[in-house]
Amino acid sequence: MIWLIFGTMLLAAAIVVGWPLVQHEKRLSLQSISAIVVVLALSAGMYATIGTPQEKSAGSELASIEEMVAGLDQRLRDNPDDLAGWKMLGRTNFQLRDYDKAIQAYERAVQLESASNGQTLADLGEAIWMQDPGTLTGRAGELFENAIATSPNNSKALFYSGLVAVERGERFLAADRWETLLALSPPEGIQEILQQRIAQLRDEEMPVQEAPAAPIISAAIELAPAAEKAVDPNATVFIIARDPAQPSPPIAALRRRVAELPAVVALSDSDAMMPGRLLSGFSELEIVARVSMSGQPVAQPGDWYGEKIVRPAESGEVSIVIDREVQ
Repeated sequence: MIWLIFGTMLLAAAIVVGWPLVQHEKRLSLQSISAIVVVLALSAGMYATIGTPQEKSAGSELASIEEMVAGLDQRLRDNPDDLAGWKMLGRTNFQLRDYDKAIQAYERAVQLESASNGQTLADLGEAIWMQDPGTLTGRAGELFENAIATSPNNSKALFYSGLVAVERGERFLAADRWETLLALSPPEGIQEILQQRIAQLRDEEMPVQEAPAAPIISAAIELAPAAEKAVDPNATVFIIARDPAQPSPPIAALRRRVAELPAVVALSDSDAMMPGRLLSGFSELEIVARVSMSGQPVAQPGDWYGEKIVRPAESGEVSIVIDREVQ
């Protein structure tokens, strides 16, 4: 289960956010690494709603979570030594992006465990890092180091302590740690990402890249006047291709900025998010263009979007107007 959760998070982060940066820079950099980590806060089910702006159940689900948190708070007031309760509260607040409360909960859990559990140390470090990325060289980094010392095979500790090593300029140590992570048999897609990062850190020769794949879809994307007035020019635009019959996970995804619109965006098999799941293998595709006001791949109220169905065999050209707001 840990690999299902962590693997999905890492794959989504690396491909949707980090991979385009690495492709652009042609090397591993702290910018691309940091971009990857930001999205690690998303849950394993993130792509159940990615690019699905018409999702209506978020409000009721949030209310249920808030009720659960309130009940958990009361339970912990009555039983302040409930270790499992503090960990659950930390995880829940983390998913709600309330990092202050997540940190408080994990701090209590670490105290109850006398700082002996590598997973809890890594969870606390992650919450602190998400609140302040600068702490990678401070307390968050120390927690990740303590976590890897306590639990040498903990996946989260291995990943984050590798980032700490990169930040310190110890690229071979980072490669060692990610090789240990690789040895834990993550999913195939994660293995490929880790292998490429390790090779870059060790300056090993990478396979010669093939010529760019021919475009499958050419999407002309523009903003409706109402959307143009409502969105920030620096906001991120996610262009997503998905199977209408099975929307998640997406087949391919690209990012642009609002300021770049209108634009014609080409999607090809080289943009595929998973090996063997290519755009050319689908007779019908749904193309979604969504302005993310939060910068996150998952749709949020206030985002603007447009979408079209396209059949590449008939025509690979499509025009999308971003004219609807996520409610």
